[in-house]
Amino acid sequence: MSARIIDGNEVAAAMRGEMKAQIDQLRQAGRPVPGLAVVLVGDNPASVSYVRGKRKAAEEVGIHSVEHRFPADFSQAKLAEVIAGLNQDPAIHGILVQLPLPGHISESAIINAIHPDKDVDGLHPVNLGRLLRQEEGFLPCTPYGVQQMLVRSQIPVGGKHVVVVGRSSLVGRPLANILLQKREGANATVTVCHTGTPDIGYFTRQAEILVVAAGKPNAVTADMVREGAVVIDVGVNRVEDASRKQGYRLVGDVDFAAVKEKASAITPVPGGVGPMTITMLLYNTLWAAQRRT
Repeated sequence: MSARIIDGNEVAAAMRGEMKAQIDQLRQAGRPVPGLAVVLVGDNPASVSYVRGKRKAAEEVGIHSVEHRFPADFSQAKLAEVIAGLNQDPAIHGILVQLPLPGHISESAIINAIHPDKDVDGLHPVNLGRLLRQEEGFLPCTPYGVQQMLVRSQIPVGGKHVVVVGRSSLVGRPLANILLQKREGANATVTVCHTGTPDIGYFTRQAEILVVAAGKPNAVTADMVREGAVVIDVGVNRVEDASRKQGYRLVGDVDFAAVKEKASAITPVPGGVGPMTITMLLYNTLWAAQRRT
């Protein structure tokens, strides 16, 4: 029997509806609405598209969104000045610098320049440290979105063996730490596999919950998945497809067609984890405003 499809659009829409109601209440009470500043350097088409989507999503839930766009040759020093100004702006509760940045700009230096209490992307070392210490702070959006998908899809995590394929600082490592925490929606036993793991299939076949963020199409095939496992596919890859107008289609890191016949639940690509990333950015921005007031 085919797996249940975990619809990221559906989960995201429910969360955005909840956030809109909360922001409407803030407005009616005469309290400041959450403010999000998005900073874009250069004209990378994917980045421009992402920023447009984030701005639209923010407006839909009632978040005040401000966009700062600069040319690709904008200097690191000037960008740091922009961040410093946003750190001091009381109308801005969250700051997002769209990555990647042009090569002459140090991404780590710019991320570090964001005040930790406005780091709604959850990438500042202070917030990552808070995560490791299980202290209150912003969680990185994509792994936080994965956790929320599991919780809101009523998939138990506590006591389960979760295997994460991928150890990036954006997804794999923070997700492992989120799911390891001794709290509701977590408390799992977590194994992390990566390019240095000799036999990834040996570990993935043990997973009750398998999260794949490998960055490679068909990195996980049906023979690598335990019968009845829950499979979360974080990957987004372009593959050539002459039948499509744009000449390509988007696929995940999992062989979806084959794996869905073994899994009990699975996320599609697109329409799975993707919508949750932006939703958790909005959630973090709302939380930042609530914390301040």
